[in-house]
Amino acid sequence: MGAEREARACAAFYEDLGVADAVRGCLRCLRHFAGSTAKRCKDKHLEEALLLSHALSGVLQSLSEAEAQPLLRCVLAFQMEATGSSSSFQKLEQIVALLAVGKEALLAREVGMLLAGLAPEGEVLSPRDLQSVCMFLEESSLGRQHWRQNLFPLLQRLATTLHWVLQSQPAPSSRWSYLAVKACLQLFQTLPGDVAPMVWSTVGKSDALQNLLELLLEVAWGKAPNKDTRLLAGTALSMLVNTAPQPKLGASAMLALFKLPDPGAGKLKFGELVVEAPTSLEPDGLEKLVLTRGLLTCCKMDILSCQLKSFTHQACLLLDIVFPTVCALTKEQKDCHYYCFQACALWLQRLQESLPAIWRLTRTRILAQDTKLLRQLNQLLWDNAETPVEGVSEFIHSSFQLLLKIYQLECQHFQDEERPLYQEMLQRVISMPWQIKGRYIPLCAIVPYVGSQQVLDAYPDLPQHLLSCLSTNHLCPAAAEVYKALVRQQCTEWQDGQPGPGTEAALAEWWALRWLPLLSQALHSPLPILQSNASNHLLIWTLRQLPAAEALLAAQFNGRDTASLRAWVSLLKAQQSVAGTLSLQGKALERLSCCLGAREEGIRLAALGLLCCNPSTNQPLSSTELWLLKEFLPLNLNCDSSSFRQLLQAAVKKALVRLRDSSLAQLRRKVPQGAEASKGEEQLTQAVEWLLQLSITSLSPGSNYQRKKTALLLVAAVLETCTDTWSPERRKGQPPRNMAMLLSYARQRGCWDFFSQPNLLALLSCLQDSTNEIRDLASELLVRYFPPTFPEPIALALFQLAQEALGSPRVQEAEAGAVLMKTILQKTDSSTMKSLALEAEAAPMLSNRSLCFAQHLLQVLQAQYAAACQDLLQAAATAPMHGAIAALRRCLLQVPEVAISMQAAELAQSWQELLTHLVTTARDITSFLLGALQSQQGPGADEQAAAPSFADMGNAIGSLIMLGKCQGQEEEEEESVLLSEEHSLILTCCWVSVKEIGLLLGGLAELLLAPTLPAGSRSLLPLPTLQTAARVFQEILLRCRHWGAVEGCSMGFTKFCTALLNHPDVELQAIPQTMLEQGLEALSGPRSSSITRRAAGFPMLFLCIVSGEAPVQARPLLTRCVQTLLALATTALPQDWDQTLDLPQVCAIHVLQTLVRGAGLGATLLRHTTPMVALALRGLSSPCWAMRNAAIQLFSALTSRLLGQQRSRGQGCPVETLSLQAFLGQNPELGTVLLDELGAAAGPVPGRSCLRPALHAVLTLLAQMQPSTDSPSSPSARFLGPLLGLAGSPIYAVRAMAAKALVPVVPPPQRQELLLQLAQQLPDTPGQVHSHNAIHGRLLQMRVLLSPAPSTTGLSTEALRPVALQLEARGWLLTPAQRCPLVRAAFLQVLTLLPASLSPSFTQSIRNTISNDLGSLSPGKKPGCAELQVGLAVLHQTMAHFVCSEAARLADCEQISAACWLLQQPNPDVQLAVLSWVITREGETCKELEKALGLTLLRSLQSVLRERKDKEFLRLYLEALLHLYRDPTLWSQEASHKLQGSSAVCLEMLLHVVEAEHAGPDLLFQALCAASLLLAHWFGDEDGTLVERWCTALEECSRSASSEVLRLAAACSLQRAGANVVRRSLHAACPSLVHVALRLINVGIHLLQDEERDVRHEASGFASLLQQDPGEPLQNGCVFVQDNVGLLGLLQLLGEFREHPETFDLLLQHLPVLDLRGIMEELEANKPASLYKEDEHNVFAEPAVLAQQLLPVLLQLVEKASTGSLLRASILRWLVAAGPGILCDLQYCKLCWSQEATAHWGMKVLGCAKLHAAVAVLLVRAQLAARALQVLGEGATAVPGLGCGTQELEQELTLVQGLLAQHGLGPVPSQVKVLREPASPSGAA
Repeated sequence: MGAEREARACAAFYEDLGVADAVRGCLRCLRHFAGSTAKRCKDKHLEEALLLSHALSGVLQSLSEAEAQPLLRCVLAFQMEATGSSSSFQKLEQIVALLAVGKEALLAREVGMLLAGLAPEGEVLSPRDLQSVCMFLEESSLGRQHWRQNLFPLLQRLATTLHWVLQSQPAPSSRWSYLAVKACLQLFQTLPGDVAPMVWSTVGKSDALQNLLELLLEVAWGKAPNKDTRLLAGTALSMLVNTAPQPKLGASAMLALFKLPDPGAGKLKFGELVVEAPTSLEPDGLEKLVLTRGLLTCCKMDILSCQLKSFTHQACLLLDIVFPTVCALTKEQKDCHYYCFQACALWLQRLQESLPAIWRLTRTRILAQDTKLLRQLNQLLWDNAETPVEGVSEFIHSSFQLLLKIYQLECQHFQDEERPLYQEMLQRVISMPWQIKGRYIPLCAIVPYVGSQQVLDAYPDLPQHLLSCLSTNHLCPAAAEVYKALVRQQCTEWQDGQPGPGTEAALAEWWALRWLPLLSQALHSPLPILQSNASNHLLIWTLRQLPAAEALLAAQFNGRDTASLRAWVSLLKAQQSVAGTLSLQGKALERLSCCLGAREEGIRLAALGLLCCNPSTNQPLSSTELWLLKEFLPLNLNCDSSSFRQLLQAAVKKALVRLRDSSLAQLRRKVPQGAEASKGEEQLTQAVEWLLQLSITSLSPGSNYQRKKTALLLVAAVLETCTDTWSPERRKGQPPRNMAMLLSYARQRGCWDFFSQPNLLALLSCLQDSTNEIRDLASELLVRYFPPTFPEPIALALFQLAQEALGSPRVQEAEAGAVLMKTILQKTDSSTMKSLALEAEAAPMLSNRSLCFAQHLLQVLQAQYAAACQDLLQAAATAPMHGAIAALRRCLLQVPEVAISMQAAELAQSWQELLTHLVTTARDITSFLLGALQSQQGPGADEQAAAPSFADMGNAIGSLIMLGKCQGQEEEEEESVLLSEEHSLILTCCWVSVKEIGLLLGGLAELLLAPTLPAGSRSLLPLPTLQTAARVFQEILLRCRHWGAVEGCSMGFTKFCTALLNHPDVELQAIPQTMLEQGLEALSGPRSSSITRRAAGFPMLFLCIVSGEAPVQARPLLTRCVQTLLALATTALPQDWDQTLDLPQVCAIHVLQTLVRGAGLGATLLRHTTPMVALALRGLSSPCWAMRNAAIQLFSALTSRLLGQQRSRGQGCPVETLSLQAFLGQNPELGTVLLDELGAAAGPVPGRSCLRPALHAVLTLLAQMQPSTDSPSSPSARFLGPLLGLAGSPIYAVRAMAAKALVPVVPPPQRQELLLQLAQQLPDTPGQVHSHNAIHGRLLQMRVLLSPAPSTTGLSTEALRPVALQLEARGWLLTPAQRCPLVRAAFLQVLTLLPASLSPSFTQSIRNTISNDLGSLSPGKKPGCAELQVGLAVLHQTMAHFVCSEAARLADCEQISAACWLLQQPNPDVQLAVLSWVITREGETCKELEKALGLTLLRSLQSVLRERKDKEFLRLYLEALLHLYRDPTLWSQEASHKLQGSSAVCLEMLLHVVEAEHAGPDLLFQALCAASLLLAHWFGDEDGTLVERWCTALEECSRSASSEVLRLAAACSLQRAGANVVRRSLHAACPSLVHVALRLINVGIHLLQDEERDVRHEASGFASLLQQDPGEPLQNGCVFVQDNVGLLGLLQLLGEFREHPETFDLLLQHLPVLDLRGIMEELEANKPASLYKEDEHNVFAEPAVLAQQLLPVLLQLVEKASTGSLLRASILRWLVAAGPGILCDLQYCKLCWSQEATAHWGMKVLGCAKLHAAVAVLLVRAQLAARALQVLGEGATAVPGLGCGTQELEQELTLVQGLLAQHGLGPVPSQVKVLREPASPSGAA
């Protein structure tokens, strides 16, 4: 306010002087600057003030000092208030300097007076004063001059301030202490010469500085709990060290600081200053990090490299003191990993800078090959290369780079040619699995030193591994950096090797040799993530580096398949982003149009990006681009992908910006000459108008969610781009300054009426939508862009609708009412508020509408609560409370005007009273609702801490229903086993209301206790109110069992605790602390019985409290909570424990599990990991089931926290986890716990049970890690022995999991040796068998070690040859001499993994053994046979898989025959094994084998279908057949020959399965698709009956009521055979097929509107094939089109059947005749809403939209109806049947919407989807009827019941359309005209 006062005085002073206007303009800019909140606005006003200051500067030089003083003083006042922004302060400094030219002495005096008045002597500097001190020290030379002259008083004030801040209770905000320390830092940094004598001279020694030093040490030692403040204190101390006049003095002082944390350090001698060590605080280890980081950040190099005699190795501070500290910190400070590794990177950086000085000291290499320093650095970086802490990997990367650079500099300096570190590092990288992210960091660093060729030669699998990384999000950036490093190095090497300057094309060819296949494969990939990452991370960068590579890439993407199109569009997009322009003509334009209609979303979006995006925003869209955009958008509004909608909006917004900016540029050029607007401006206005009307018409309630959401996003894009609405909170996207000129131009031409009545009504209809996303987005658009107030009639109708909606029992409708209330509050003024006739009690508060509105809602809530107390059942049905609570929450928390009103001092009392009443009401409602759900089982029932059981709640609700209903109705419903609607009403009312109360109270605390509130403002939530709210939260969490309510309440409670714990008031901080203590006390007390042992919401109570602690502080509450829970959980169970009660130990483990899963506590809980894992493992052995259950959940949570969430779908898939070495490095103590458990299990004590319940958990944890790369002496090697010992476990699951756990323990280089050892341990003869379990376990271990990891090749054939020799010597394990089938199967599985290493003779013996075993089987032998053995089926399946795998590997005729022979074996296990192998096989396929198997299956198809005893076998058989012929090109003449004579029989039997047998949906799917397969390749004219039966089956399966599987089967079948049938009906003399073709097209139309995307996509394949050129073979290069494109194609195709009498009737089937009168009568009746709403069969279908799409097709048919044709007769029949009804409905609409009395239900009509659909279909039918009357002419004059001609019907239609448009029920005729304007690409540039 001081600046404003100075501005007024300044303006008055200069009023009579000649410079008044100039001064007034400058002051105006400064006032606008001070009043703005957005940085962009502030900067703009300061720029204007700076320009004016240039003009004022010359004028002020002619004035006297007295005359110039007021203006200078005024600008300085504004500068003093701008100390929070460095950029603003600097600009004001420039203004001051300009105005003070020639009057510098006056300015110095004014600055001195200003700074001297900051704080009187001895008083504390406020945060604002401290900010001013810092800013004037940093940015102002006059400020520094003043502080230099007043240094001693400044030191005293800083010491006084910092002392007060540290000692005050309650502690002030952390910002205060931070600013005090920052001021000290700035002082030491800017005035070092003035500070130095006070530290290092006995004469100038300063007591104030000594006190300040002592206080800074206290801050560093933790007196200030904020971590950032402590780190800043370390920097300040280092800056003080820098003032030392001699390096040795500074080094001695720093050494003394490092020794201070040691016990018994005593006093610190810092130069001539002597201070006591901060003994009042216990060191937490962080103080060393504070000192180290501060030292490395800013300490002078000569101090760091200074040599002192006291150092260990006579080296320097950097090597002897700092490095050991950094090493220790990285191991100790688990919760400060980021800062520790920042210090590590800083240390290496400072080491590099100080190398010359260190070499002079040591005179030898410090990183020689065998030095301890190099070993420690290597170990430190490798151990932490995989740390999951965000930001650490960047420091590790830079540390590797610095280490290698230092190593290179040393080798060069000492002329050492041997550099083994490079090769060691490269080999270590290669030996690591590709899934480990940490391997790519050193690989990037090492490339420049060893060269690209050496890396690629030593690592041939690198390109394939990079592809795998690109398909894994968290590995993608690292892989991209490796690629860039290698390509950069390759380019450098190529250029260095050329004798002269090489051409870009030659360089690109050099690049292509290595990288073109990789990039081509990635861009062709069907995996969206791989294709997207390759395009974004590799392609664009490559084109920037190598422009000539574009031609090489383009040659790879010439195909017409989907993959080539996808890659081609990606290439064009990258080319556009690099080059800035893109020319699309000829074939490129045709191909782009094809991409815009493609089925794959990624292709369409990329093509749209090409149209809309351009690096130059003022580059207009060409007419071709606009035409393509208008074709594209209507067909993509109903896409059901959220990301697609967002990207679509972003692309359209870029197109609008281009149109807007180019038009503005043209207007600016034409305005001075007064020229007419050109085509560009017309193009813009028409395009925006078209887009706006398209979006508005899509907002009809009859549209589905997807279309409405996309339309709203497009409306938002239009309003954001093409209005002049300024959004201060946004940095980008603000309208141009001359936007008003463009708006004026558009409105002069009758366009861009964005805020018209129809547009307003369309958005208001969205406020009644059933989804939050639609409602909230529509409300945001109305509030942000539309005029500030609604028209009064609309506001009144909306308010009435909102009142009714708040009383609905349906949650969606009640939430819609809440959004309506919030919107009404924001869009009404005081006069409209008076017209709303709120409650009489609110009348005195009408002066403030926010307060009045809140009071009204509170009274509504209180009235509903009173009704619930009388009859809860009735209240839940007619006036539930959750709607009013949600409305209060939205109005109080989400309306900025309400927050401003709450800060007004004159309204504080009223707001406090209202909020107190609100919290009290919330408490009463909570107690009432929870009490109503709790059976009173005794006098202490209300005090019990546990939530009631579900049985108790059921009994309580039954009692409530009994009170609300008569006895007769009760007796009728006693037999029902389902929850009645009354039960659901009460439960919904209770749970949703409780959830809303939690969200409301938490939000209020967050809003009203925020630290950003003005200082001195009155607290609107006094302590008693907050305590009441805390009790409400406590009651909900302790007595509620519904997870939705608990979760919602927890969100609010977390906000509540965060606000209290971060508030400076100690009493408020004590509320959550007390609740935590009470919770811990209740936890250890006796618990009541409970069915569930998760304690309902009890664990969330603890999680919310500890989550509220500031993350930058020490979290004492979390530490106390975890320690107490661990102590309680480890307490022994009582001897008489009862498993029907909630045991304290069990509840404690559940609470720990909840804390571990808490999103915000992960890093902090790492220090407690070891005891929690030990607790979980111990709990797994508990005799109590509840304890074991809780322990396994805790262990699962800990596993996810330690290894990260599984990002792959596979169970236990180790694709994206840590290596065992990194895991043990980060958790060394945990490794001991796991090892102890393994050791106890591997060496069981004789006579004791071998069961170890915790063993499986440990093995599962180990199995999820990656292989290590360390030496045999590393910690992970200790796990090898125990795991090998578990091979003999008698438990199969232990043996299997121990084998999987062996993989991360054994480094890949050591696997060959271990495999050989395991093979040698297998028995040579049957007589040597001592344990089948041990043999089986070793074989399992060999199998997992031999199995290659994903994207790896495994061990080489030569490396496996010795292993194979050992196995061949033990070949008896496969023969019947080995009696255990499981051992034989495991042995064969091992042999399958090394086929190339086995000798031919042994391979032949395997085949003979398998042939003998499988050949001896017979159908009657298996069941009930005396030789039946456990595992025999597994053996037979393994043998069958081996035969098939060998056939696929060798592609040998003999082996293929053997595989086909297996399919003819009578043993079902063998047949099922072959079928499953066919279906599940991955990788490369063998075409010869697939062909042979397919023919075999076709040959046996008839017999299999005839028997069909086993439904599962038949399903697998058909699935395998379909899999083998998944590509139609695989069908051959031989396949048709196999079916010769049996095709019709097979087809008939398959149809019989579909029609008559009651099979499951999966079998029906396969049967229908198999029938389609046969039909697609063979049917004749004589098989018309079968075709009709097949068509009928498709129609049945495609109905909306059918299951998703059957609808998908119909779509797949239609795609497979439907196109063939339709084409034969069109192009052959097959009149019998025309009827079937029409039915198939009708099925396709239905399926293309299915609610499941997969069904629509399969049906679009049918439409795509029909759109293909008939001359081309089916599916040869066919691009499958998008669903809507396919739908339009099918509708147009029906035109070719116009002469068929059924065509017109078939189209009319898609125009449903809805009962318009019945819908209106239902709305007028205004019946109370029931809780449940009948589900629609297809929520995706849009009858209104389809009707608009059908209209052009129907009109075309009408136009072509010639006299006497069958089509004319069909149209006339329809007109006779439907014409009178159409006219009657039009007249009814005219009657309804002509009356003024319809206003009371007018708003409800806006949101009625049924009515909108009925009206839309009616208008389409009316237009069709009018056109039919006109075309038929005299033939239609005698339509009975119509009573009117064409002209009368058209007039009636026009009148009704106008009335409906006025009420928001139909498009305005102008909208229809805009949308139907023909678009043409002609004239394209």
